[in-house]
Amino acid sequence: MPRDHDRRRFLKKSLTLSCAAGAGLTFDHLALVERLNAGQTPAHPKPATAAPPMSKIGKLTVTRLLCGGNLFSGFAHSGDLLYVSSLLKHYFTDQKVMDTLQSCEESGINAAILRTDDHMIGILNRYRKDRGGRIQWIAQTYPTIDNLKDNIQRAIDNGAVGAFPMGGNADTLFKKGRLDLLAEVVSFIRHNGLAAGIGSHSLDLPMAAEKAKLDPDFYFKTFNAVGYESQTPAEIAAFMNTVKKPWVAFKVLGAGRVKPREGLDLAFRLGADFIAVGMYDFQVAEDAALVREIVPSHSQRQRPWSA
Repeated sequence: MPRDHDRRRFLKKSLTLSCAAGAGLTFDHLALVERLNAGQTPAHPKPATAAPPMSKIGKLTVTRLLCGGNLFSGFAHSGDLLYVSSLLKHYFTDQKVMDTLQSCEESGINAAILRTDDHMIGILNRYRKDRGGRIQWIAQTYPTIDNLKDNIQRAIDNGAVGAFPMGGNADTLFKKGRLDLLAEVVSFIRHNGLAAGIGSHSLDLPMAAEKAKLDPDFYFKTFNAVGYESQTPAEIAAFMNTVKKPWVAFKVLGAGRVKPREGLDLAFRLGADFIAVGMYDFQVAEDAALVREIVPSHSQRQRPWSA
């Protein structure tokens, strides 16, 4: 208990000092400040009984809201706010990550995008063993020119049901003119029975993949209205309207720069079939409720929903 108290005190002090210094906290961090300043561990809203809408990625049936894992690993994409990665690592202890995954399952979210590394694999295996966790793991993997398959094989060996090369790695292979290697990655993932995707920040990559008929099961592509590692929403939507593969949009909240309702609504309205969002445990039920509300409101959007 004293250790947990010290952790909460560190979190509160870090965030409060940053606010006082006018550090430009994002919406997510402000929500955490509000709860910590109230002198309490963030509360969990009661999950609703209905799950978010679902659809298919390859042979998988997954909720249109996916749990993103960057926050679990201390990746906040927070620009000049140098304290944030340390803050996240203090907040997201192994137990807190498992709490968040459990909150996802209780809210009906049945899949998570998680890194393929020792840290996340260890937590995921503990979550399965200690809490009976059944959330489906779609693995973010790290193939390189020198080693395409080993990291993907780790995901396969540890129970992933889908996999894709992380956007930065896939963009690098593409920029080096090695679309052939991305084709090999997609083929290797699918050959092992997993849903196979391609991640990217660049819009040029899915354009080239479509032209070359790489035939992934899904695209994992950035999308937001603040230009955060993303092209304009109109530009992305115009291309994605020509694509029949399911599209998982990520960074839709611009690393906390966009309010959840606005970011989720824009992405679904302009064509995303699924959205991956990094969430604090106390945000899960609210975000799941937003998706249950938003998805039916765009039944007549221009890009048809994936079946």
